[in-house]
Amino acid sequence: MTKKTEKPEKSSSSWTGKAALAGAAIGSAALAAALLYASRRKERAEEARRLDADLPESD
Repeated sequence: MTKKTEKPEKSSSSWTGKAALAGAAIGSAALAAALLYASRRKERAEEARRLDADLPESD
């Protein structure tokens, strides 16, 4: 009986690292987009409140 001393293929494990990096980049971009959306929405709501407060009341 002989032993096989084959090394595992690097190509099969190298794509997992690249996929993890891509996933992290996508997740970071999604988080940044969500924060930008939330801050813009908050600014628009505050602006609308200021405009409503500035309008004179009419009878």
